[in-house]
Amino acid sequence: MLEGKKFMWMIKKDLLVLWRHKPRLLSILLFPILMIALFGYGMGGTIDNLPVVVVAQSDGPITDQTLSAIKGLELYDVKDIITDPDVGKQMVRDGQVKAAIILPTDYEGIDSSQAKAVTIYVDSSDQMATQILVPSTEALFTRISAEMGIAEIQATAQMTQNPALMGISYQGITSAINFQIVKQYGDIKYIDYLVPAIIAMTVMMGAMMSMGESLAGERERGELARLFMTPTSIATVVGGKIVSRLVIQTSTALILIGAAIVLFGITINGSMILTILLLILTALCFVGFGIMISARVSTQEDYVQMVMPFSMPMMFISGVFYPLETMPWIFQQIAKIAPLTYANDALRGVMLKGAGIGDIWIDIAVLLGFTALFFLMGVFRFNRDI
Repeated sequence: MLEGKKFMWMIKKDLLVLWRHKPRLLSILLFPILMIALFGYGMGGTIDNLPVVVVAQSDGPITDQTLSAIKGLELYDVKDIITDPDVGKQMVRDGQVKAAIILPTDYEGIDSSQAKAVTIYVDSSDQMATQILVPSTEALFTRISAEMGIAEIQATAQMTQNPALMGISYQGITSAINFQIVKQYGDIKYIDYLVPAIIAMTVMMGAMMSMGESLAGERERGELARLFMTPTSIATVVGGKIVSRLVIQTSTALILIGAAIVLFGITINGSMILTILLLILTALCFVGFGIMISARVSTQEDYVQMVMPFSMPMMFISGVFYPLETMPWIFQQIAKIAPLTYANDALRGVMLKGAGIGDIWIDIAVLLGFTALFFLMGVFRFNRDI
């Protein structure tokens, strides 16, 4: 039989416990708001402001109109206008821009006798950005070619009093642009783009959640206190837990890679050894994060409530499923302080682009910095508590 008064006291007790655990309460209140914002902006947003460079190898009214049309679209964030195609291609290879739009040297001489090749040199390792950039740019130049009709050219000729413009064959202009696509890393499917980040995300979630059970859970059950009553040093206990988690998470990641190769036919274009080392570093980084959080909580439930506002948002702001360009500017800046962003970038660099250590050293350095920070904060507090 339900006892009304005692029933109300049970509800009041649980609410009081929640009130006394401020981190848990704050997480419960803010986490839903944060997640709906990230879902809305990350998964429902549009890709805008993709960084590109334009290579303009000629000067004149047609080039000026083309540049104005490119700058007028929100899709493009024109980082620079240069004249050397090799420099533009190198900017794509270095990751400074997503694509180089290359106008030919004779772009101003478009006429009916010969089509002029406009080339987009695109970083195809970002599959979603490529999927947007290529058709959008092709459509843009189709429109530019069509809009270079008699009215616009004659208007320009009248303003500039340029006889050369008056002699252009306008009918030829409308079909004179031959659009060419060069994908730097070939055709990359969405699954190829997705797998490296899914592996990094799996390592992150596994490492963080397992440390909650391993440290916060054992502390809550009293197992950790009993363990330290034995002649066992803190370094031995913590070190053993760290290595065991590294082995488990790295093995899980390798199984994922094997499954992706067998099921979806993905290829690893870079070094397998470097890929494994990156997985170990990623696991170590998030194990350190888990130690840092678990050293500050007394129960496993508190640990989960504190970890979720960090782990779940990182899945959306770190470019796991969609490029960072789909996010508002403020989320793009937050992504720069998320370790998963750098793990994703490094693994995609190796697996998709065949990058070496010299190409991803910044990502490695940032991950090492986060790892050192997490372990310093976690071990210091862990030692003090014990």
